[in-house]
Amino acid sequence: MNHITGKNALIDQNIVIKKAQIGEGMKVADLGCGMHGFFVFPISKVVGKHGLVYAVDILKIALDNIQRTANQNNKVNVKTVWSDLEIFKGTNIMSGDLNVALLINTLHQSKKRIEIIREASRLLKKDGLLVVVEWNDSASPLGPTPENKVKVEALKDGLIKIGYKTEEQFEAGKYHYGIVFRKM
Repeated sequence: MNHITGKNALIDQNIVIKKAQIGEGMKVADLGCGMHGFFVFPISKVVGKHGLVYAVDILKIALDNIQRTANQNNKVNVKTVWSDLEIFKGTNIMSGDLNVALLINTLHQSKKRIEIIREASRLLKKDGLLVVVEWNDSASPLGPTPENKVKVEALKDGLIKIGYKTEEQFEAGKYHYGIVFRKM
């Protein structure tokens, strides 16, 4: 099942999943998962039957689409969760429950980036990983305007201030960077 559609076709799934250190039995959330579960379904294979993948989005139509695909493919370890990530405690996932939280092409869509990161942080266990993938500074025919792109150094500085350690920065595709942060 390969859902290479839309904005995420420019991001290498395998690299992101590997860098996120996702393994069997983990609880992972794709925060702002989008219409097709581009990361949700490959991650559901990796975490296996004892793991859980939360597909989180504000668009109910996206969640309906993912739930339909999960049902059709007997993916019982995929759970859809409606959420406005800009609202603290607005996501119906227990605090400190996740091993990994993914923010892939999510932050540039909001003016409330700090609030989104705060909510993602609430969901993560101590020592959990927050993986952020965003558009890099290269010229691209797609993606956000330069002023809406998330600057790498600002992101790193902000997360260090709230108790994260930068584990690794990587190229997630021709137009995207990824950063793995560990919650301390």
